[in-house]
Amino acid sequence: MAGKLTNTVSPVTSSLSRLQSLNGLFAVYKKQGPTSADVLNALKEALLIEAGVQNPNPRKRKKQSLKMGHGGTLDSAASGVLVVGVGNGTKMLSTMLTGSKKYVAVGELGKATDTLDATGSVILEKDFEHITRPDVEAKLKAFTGDIMQVPPLYSALKKDGQRLSVLLKKGHKVEAKPARPVTVYNLTLLEFKPPLFTLDIECGGGFYVRSLVDDLGKALSSCAHVKELTRTKQGQFTLQEHALREEQWTLKHILQSLQCCSEEELGVDQPKPPETET
Repeated sequence: MAGKLTNTVSPVTSSLSRLQSLNGLFAVYKKQGPTSADVLNALKEALLIEAGVQNPNPRKRKKQSLKMGHGGTLDSAASGVLVVGVGNGTKMLSTMLTGSKKYVAVGELGKATDTLDATGSVILEKDFEHITRPDVEAKLKAFTGDIMQVPPLYSALKKDGQRLSVLLKKGHKVEAKPARPVTVYNLTLLEFKPPLFTLDIECGGGFYVRSLVDDLGKALSSCAHVKELTRTKQGQFTLQEHALREEQWTLKHILQSLQCCSEEELGVDQPKPPETET
């Protein structure tokens, strides 16, 4: 006896179709350790597994079953808000790079590193006992507003199609990029317990917190590097209200937090700003 034909759609096909139909922006929490690309791939893999895809390969670019990207690279050592675009929402990621961002940075006086953060090798040590809280607060004024800043050598910026950080790790000689204009909307000293100090920073696109801390150390007749860094806000997304933790990387939670893009926004070709890293 012939089997009965039905028009029902399998749960796997249905879940995957729903996932692929998403268009918009949302935010996830990036922990210390993985790169921003690692976080995106882990997110895609979790969603594809939930949708019932067998042996998903989120790193495979050709014939991707899920279109997704992130806006604004965070260093592997940094944590915080990472904005993700899904579907046509990826067209809006460049706008997120130019928007306002907020960071909390812990700097350490007396030691400079080649990467300008705690992941690098110490290349210089200087006294810092002469530095007081009023000294730091006074110097911060020079780094507020529209300023010129030299990006770090270890960064996501590229030369001949390759990231400067990759070229350096391969042993190639890399020249510093020229200073470029950046904007700092607010810069506050939250805590001062030498050799550590904590800054609250609100800035625009293309800004490097590592360069700020390095420059501040020099301005104080010493040196400094970033010990810890957390991005607390990117565009409209904040760490406390919007960033989904790993246990929330599900279709249900993304649907609840997804900010859909209007047709007008999606129809506008967005200019691509310089690649940034913190």
